[in-house]
Amino acid sequence: MDPTYSAEATPYREKIQAFLAEHLPANWKGIGALDHEAAHQFTNEWREVLSANQLLAPSWPASYGGAGLSELEQVIMAEEFLKAGVPTGGANDAFSIQMVGNTILHWGTEEQKAHFLPRIISGEDIWCQGYSEPNAGSDLANVGCRAVLDGDEWTLNGQKIWTSAGHLANWIFVLARTDADSAKHKGITFILCPMDQPGVEVRPIQMISGESDFNEVFFTDARAPKENVIGEVGGGWGVAMTLLGFERGEAAATTPVAFRGELDRLLELAKERGMADDPLIRQRLAWAYSKVEIMRYLGMRTLTKFLSGEGPGPDSSIFKLYWSHYHREVTELAMDILGADAMTIEGKLPSSSFACDSPGAPNDSGSWVGTFLNARAGTIYAGTSQVQRNIVGEMVLGLGKEPRADRGPWKDTPK
Repeated sequence: MDPTYSAEATPYREKIQAFLAEHLPANWKGIGALDHEAAHQFTNEWREVLSANQLLAPSWPASYGGAGLSELEQVIMAEEFLKAGVPTGGANDAFSIQMVGNTILHWGTEEQKAHFLPRIISGEDIWCQGYSEPNAGSDLANVGCRAVLDGDEWTLNGQKIWTSAGHLANWIFVLARTDADSAKHKGITFILCPMDQPGVEVRPIQMISGESDFNEVFFTDARAPKENVIGEVGGGWGVAMTLLGFERGEAAATTPVAFRGELDRLLELAKERGMADDPLIRQRLAWAYSKVEIMRYLGMRTLTKFLSGEGPGPDSSIFKLYWSHYHREVTELAMDILGADAMTIEGKLPSSSFACDSPGAPNDSGSWVGTFLNARAGTIYAGTSQVQRNIVGEMVLGLGKEPRADRGPWKDTPK
């Protein structure tokens, strides 16, 4: 692990800071300070600014609307955007650009790249993820959603669940079972499916916070063109793992910064509430500070491997385990600092249903209670803690593998 940046980092950091100073409104406090309607409007306008400056998909080649930035430059940009409290894209761009866009760049044909990538940049195509199912969450290879080739189209039948921002999307990338007679991790195909058709139904799932950012998606004879397979037919598992690798890369840089910003806000909350001198609260705040510092070094270790060209490996599961369990504890501390006020919600709920509230968010009960409720899900989404521990045990520590079930929806669902 190298805890320092190279010499070329400083000039690029100053360049990004100058870009932000030029394009952000005067007295900007962060997107978390805006109400939901204003934040939505700002995000749409900011996305256009990023696109015009080729910073919406900064790692992509210029020929596809990107900036061709190095890994180091991408990390610095992500850090500075987070510190400034501005998004790196729209609500679904984590799926559209970071996940499926990068996967198309890696696995797609030239025709697929030329068709889909410009439409992602323009916002014409908005993506969501069709991975998990009721019986294929932790055991993702158990997918039972079927796709059958019918002439020049795939016919999809089945269900996906926990589809983040699926209600905002018009395209979904789907892991579908195309061969039930193959081994469990084979016979899966990665298919790009349009959602604006009668055979696709999206049903919102209300979360404990009252929001509905997750959805169920049902396919009933939904159709997707034959050429919309990324990679090989039956080779979707490898494509899916590549996509998950892209999902984790940037988090090593930005997650510790986000949690440090949240902790600074929690320290202010303790002072405002007259709790900063309480010895038990001070002890727990000190614990939180030490944990965020450790998180920063864990992130640097992952980031060092990423910048060296190795890419995220199985030890990134340690990082996911660490921050998700930390966040449950620190948001419980926030509830104790709020005291009885935690039983009533005043002010706006968090801008995001994932991890910390946005930079600039007010220190009111709405933000903290909403974040506390969202933190419950942090040990589930992006890979449950049980799955992460299995990865660490098997692929990092070299322990014996857990017994694998050889039957499930992938076998039992009729063809």
